[in-house]
Amino acid sequence: MDLQMWHATIAVPAPTEPFFLGMPYWLVGAILILALFGAFQVYYWVGRKLGEKLYESRIGVKLGRKRIAKIEHVVERWGALAVYGCFWVPMLRHTLPWVAGALRVSYPWYVVASALGCLTWAPMWWFGLTALVWGWLELAARSPATAAVAAVLAVGLVGWLTVRRRRRRRATEDEALVS
Repeated sequence: MDLQMWHATIAVPAPTEPFFLGMPYWLVGAILILALFGAFQVYYWVGRKLGEKLYESRIGVKLGRKRIAKIEHVVERWGALAVYGCFWVPMLRHTLPWVAGALRVSYPWYVVASALGCLTWAPMWWFGLTALVWGWLELAARSPATAAVAAVLAVGLVGWLTVRRRRRRRATEDEALVS
């Protein structure tokens, strides 16, 4: 076997070997998927219980009425399909389920959409993030200086993207105030 190929295969732990608390890697992933699915059900029912009070809640005030209205528009237009799509959009992932509950999206369709979202989104992040972390640890074992440079570059990139996004948002808000 080629040496490079061997290193690529150990970037993710063996699926049946003990990984976390003695559980195999696949079981930890399955538990995380179920936990995410459970959280989405809680989001829905809290949103359903809050209803209009969602706007006055701490989360609603923090999000703002305009953002919630945008999310409501997405849910009204796409229904349960929006629930599946929200897994792939960072801001929507944890806000849309509340709004879906408040708007009383059909619960059976919500369950199907959130289950499909959990089954497709979570494994991608579970395996991808684990491969990234293990790959970085392997890099650190071989070359600590290179791993440190990679970490600094990653943190710098995230910082730069955050500042850029905030500046764009402020510019948009300023334009809206001037108009």
